[in-house]
Parts: sequence; structure tokens; C-alpha cells
Amino acid sequence: MILLTGATGYVGGRLMRRLESEGRALRCLVRRPEQFRGRAAAGTEIAAGDVTDRDSVARALAGVEVAYYLVHSMGSPEDFETRDRLAASIFASAAARAGLKRIVYLGGLGDSKAELSAHLRSRHEVGRILAASGVPTIELRASIVIGSGSLSFELIRSLVERLPAMITPRWVGILAQPIAIDDVLDYLVAARAIPLPESRVYEIGGPDRVSYGDLMREYARQRGLRRFMFSVPMLTPHLSSLWLRIVTPIYAEVGRKLIDSICHPTCVEDESALRDFAIRPLGVREAIARALQNEDREFAETRWSDALSSASPARAWGGQSVGNRLIDSRVIDVDATEGDAFAPIRRIGGEAGWYAFDRLWQIRGLLDLLFGGVGLRRGRRDPDRLRVGDTLDWWRVEAIEPDRRLRLVAEMKLPGRAWLEFEVEPAGRGSRIRQTATFHPAGLLGLAYWYGIYPLHALVFRGMIRGLARRAESPGGLKNDPSVRAPASPAPGKG
Repeated sequence: MILLTGATGYVGGRLMRRLESEGRALRCLVRRPEQFRGRAAAGTEIAAGDVTDRDSVARALAGVEVAYYLVHSMGSPEDFETRDRLAASIFASAAARAGLKRIVYLGGLGDSKAELSAHLRSRHEVGRILAASGVPTIELRASIVIGSGSLSFELIRSLVERLPAMITPRWVGILAQPIAIDDVLDYLVAARAIPLPESRVYEIGGPDRVSYGDLMREYARQRGLRRFMFSVPMLTPHLSSLWLRIVTPIYAEVGRKLIDSICHPTCVEDESALRDFAIRPLGVREAIARALQNEDREFAETRWSDALSSASPARAWGGQSVGNRLIDSRVIDVDATEGDAFAPIRRIGGEAGWYAFDRLWQIRGLLDLLFGGVGLRRGRRDPDRLRVGDTLDWWRVEAIEPDRRLRLVAEMKLPGRAWLEFEVEPAGRGSRIRQTATFHPAGLLGLAYWYGIYPLHALVFRGMIRGLARRAESPGGLKNDPSVRAPASPAPGKG
């Protein structure tokens, strides 16, 4: 039995799918099992709890041989060093009492003999606490992880996509040794079984030593973007974090702590990982190319919010960004079953309308027609049923899971690509509806479009999710909905 902590995070979520695909006996310790259940395979056990709760950690470790420790509190507004120290101490003590055979931990690269940032100092401290438990521990220390959705990569992407010219501080030239997310997963999987007579620290990285500036230039090259960078000496990490808050607001809290770490070289000095593991990591160019090739699939497979620490859950994200995608995600709880909550979602569009500001939808449809688009004239094939590939006004059904999820991709004229997704999950005695609008802008014109009309979008999106909630909770469900027409009776003699 394997215990995985941090399964709701970026690396943990991908590791979970890798272990499930191998048919491993897996248990995940999560804080909100009702929200997580739909992501895990049927055979994966889900244990409710928190790494700072001794009792829940002890229950989760019962019968476990190997545990992955992939949690941190960087997204927490609290003192994350104190919280991480407490969590690691509780987990280490419980692991020793449970008789674990191995702990695998993913930490951060950095010279432990040098003065480190609070983030790297905490990462190293957690590794020492776990190893001091007496349970053989493998600590994998990584630098920048390259992959769609990883914090470092998405920061690079946001800066390059949004800023044709950048004034950069000197620390942008400090060297790091990036590693592709697939290679990190390979190391994590292999670490479960390699010989380990005692606790070990392995430094892992790709073959290239590059700076953040080099990464931004390579990303721009592969995206076909011309970008100019001007280095200045007076831009401190603190000033850089304030600038980051403006350009990539969703990463403000975590990004500020990350920038403190960028000022330190994060390169592999001990290459024993190349000797003890049969893994040869990708170079920077190949890693970025793979991230760009896989970004649509990975974005669809994993919630956009998985890149954030679970220590700072969000109920609503209006006009925020994840990488180069702009997000409006809203959540509402309803007193209805999952089936009743999904029913108005299944019927959306066509004659049923969009549950709020239908006149604005019609005006937008007319504008789309004027620019050569499809407008709203296509309607929908069936008023009650949807299948993948169906047209729905100016949308097309990209994915549908009965009573759980509907994902639409836009076919209107836009300076970019757009999706609209609805998800339903159990919440207490009722259900939770999540509505997420995603826009992938095409250059500066796309950004101008999103931010220029966002106040109008916010009004419509807010009204739409409230309208869905009213329909879900209406007495008798959709039976009393005037937009739902009863099927016509067959004509005499027509069967």
C-alpha cells in the first residue's frame, strides 16, 4: 500500500495518475474528499485528513509501506515555515510508529551551506525532519520544474506572453538546472523501489544549466515571439515581487516567496542520481517543446487551480490568470441532488437560453454574425440531451460526463480560444456547481479583448451561475421550468 500526500497539487496529481496506471494499491490523504473523489480512480482509497492532524495522519498510514510526502504551505497567508515544520514533525512521528519502510519526499535544490531563502531553507528542514524519523527517506531536490501548470514555468510563460519588453533585475541571470515534469515523475516512481540502506538526498536536474532569462528567451523563440530584456541593477527581489503582483496576480503570494529563492543558484552539484537511477532527463529545449505540445491536454486533465497550494482555497476567481489562460471561475452550493443540479446545465442554450441576460447573449450573437461567425442561429440538436460533438449555439460540446461535467469550446470569432465548463460535485447535503470560463488570448489583441469587456463578462457569468442555482433548487426541478416543453403527442395513426 502506498500513501500519497499532496494529491491535489501539481506534481501529486500527476503522480497519482502514474501510480494508478501501474495498478498500485494507493491511498490519498486529502482535506476535502468530497471535492477530490471524482479525480481519483475507482480503486484508489481516499482518506480524509490533514498533515497537521495527528489522528488523521495515523489512520492514513495504517497498513502503508511507502509514503510520498508532497505537501508545502507556500500558498498559506500564515507563517509557512512554522506550519511546514509542524506538519513534517507530525508525519515523521506517525510514520515511525506505523513501521513504514520508506518515505519519498520532493524538496528544492540549493546549497545547504550557503544562506538560503525562507522557501529553500524550509524545504531542506522538512527533509531533515523526515529522515530523522528513522524511516529510510529519499529526498529528491529539484530546481525549476518545466511543464504546463508548474508554478515556475507558468510565471515564465505569463511574463513572456504579456510583456514585449521587460526590465529585468540582475538575478534573472543566476543559474538553475531545470527538469521536465515527466522526468520528475520518473524519479518519484523509481524512488519507491531502488535499494536504500539508509536515508539519501539526491539532486535531480536536466543536463542544461541556464538562467531564468535564458528560459524566457527559449520560450519566446519556440512561440515565435520577439521579446526584449533590459537588465538594471536596482530592481530588487522585493520590487520584482510587487511587479509580479500586477502582471500575474494569481501567483502573487506564492510568487513573492519563489522570487526570494531565484536569487540563489539551484544547480546539481552531486550527480549520484545519474548513477543510481536509470533516468536521463530532457534538455531545456525539449522540455519546453513538450510542455507546449501537451498544454491543452494537461490543462483539460487537471484543474487550473491545482497549481496553487491547497492551503489557500478559492471560492471564486474573477478575471485571474493561469499561465497564458485567463480564468473566471465561480462556485455556488445548491440544495439539490447532483442530478437535479446538472439538469439545467444539460439543457443550457438553445430555446432554454443561458439563465441570465439572454438579451446580451443575443447582441453578442448578432455581432458574431456581422464578423462572419456562426452567431446563435445553430441552437442545439436536442433540448434535453447532449453528446460530444454537438453544436450548442456558438459552442461545441468537447466533453460531457452525465450529472458531473460539461465542457464547451467556442466557435465564435475571437482573438483567441475560449472554453466554458460546468462541474457538479457533492457538497454536504446538497451539491456544488463550479462554472469556469477560460480564454487563451492570441497576443496583445486577445488580452485587450478580455480585459476590455471583462466587466460585462463578470456580470453575465455571475448571473448565469445564480440562474443555474435557482433552476436546480426550484420546486419540482425542471418540471415547472417554462422553457421545458413537454414532447408533442403523436398524431393519430402514427404510433
